[in-house]
Amino acid sequence: MPRTVWLLIGARAINRLGAFSMTFLTVLVATEFGVPATTAGLVAAAFGVATIPSRLLGGYLADRVGRRTTILLGLLGCAVAQAGIAVAPSLAVLTVFAVLLGLAFELYEPPSQAMIADEVPVALRTRAYSLLNAAMAAAGLGAGLIAAAVGRWDLRWLFVVDAVTCLACAIVVRLVLPADRPARRGPARSAVWRDRALLAMLGIGTVFATVYMTIVMVLPLTLPVPADAGILSTVAALTLIAGQPFVRRQSLTLGFVLLAANLVGYGFADSLPELVAFTVLGGVGELFLMGRLMAIVADLAPDDARGRYLAFYGICWGFATVIAPLAGTWLLESAGARGLWLTLAGVTLALAAGTARARVTRVAQPSALR
Repeated sequence: MPRTVWLLIGARAINRLGAFSMTFLTVLVATEFGVPATTAGLVAAAFGVATIPSRLLGGYLADRVGRRTTILLGLLGCAVAQAGIAVAPSLAVLTVFAVLLGLAFELYEPPSQAMIADEVPVALRTRAYSLLNAAMAAAGLGAGLIAAAVGRWDLRWLFVVDAVTCLACAIVVRLVLPADRPARRGPARSAVWRDRALLAMLGIGTVFATVYMTIVMVLPLTLPVPADAGILSTVAALTLIAGQPFVRRQSLTLGFVLLAANLVGYGFADSLPELVAFTVLGGVGELFLMGRLMAIVADLAPDDARGRYLAFYGICWGFATVIAPLAGTWLLESAGARGLWLTLAGVTLALAAGTARARVTRVAQPSALR
């Protein structure tokens, strides 16, 4: 892999060490301000709405202003907003900073992903994105332990730690990544919303991301000790890292089936060891999904529109961040924890069935969705 890719992955891993705070946003709101879970879900949804324009702006700036500059803007904005959440004296103030965090939260994702596509040939992109995901998982080991420790003490300090790691990542990016290339001039030629293959990927990505973000945001509310979500996050990360050398062909269908098994297990688990065992299944499923999905989108993108293509696909995470806390907390209150997890498992199996039959015609590998 090119040196720039390794440096970028290292910088993002530093940031990932603190990127666990959003898992506990709903718990913080509910416990600190004494509001019901649905109100906490609304705050998280406001954050999610703000991530949608953030992602699109990040893609535009990545193509027009430059990759490194856009990454720095996002990291610094996140640091300020996380600090604001940590010291917010009221629910209204916290909500304002949650929205500001959403507006900065996705800025650095499209330029990071586009920088990898710039540096790596098509045949190696799945591997490169998988390495990025594995590095995030490795940092997630430390993040999960920090969350389990700090979260038992004071949930607000989770956001302080997150702000510090954002600043540390920004310093590394500024010092080690190459300067931006000259900005492109003239009108953009590629209208991303006209690409049917990209629209298909957006649909698949939105459903998957909604399931994933529901796990992230609602899992702590279903546990006897909410901070145990940090332990489960650590288990998932360890599984992802350990499995990297053994996966030669990444299959979306198999990944979705394994994730569904994880969710069914959550519905029937009665102890932390059982939750850990089923989390391992989900970690293996993620191993088959993340790198392949991103590589498909990168392969679809014209050279002059990588940032915008990756950003357009990435808004699936913004949609999910809006839908997940609302649907997840509603399902939890109306159907209970078991009903929540079994519903998500059914949705995930539907994704498995769909990707087993679907094709994206413009990708480099004919079986990319299998």
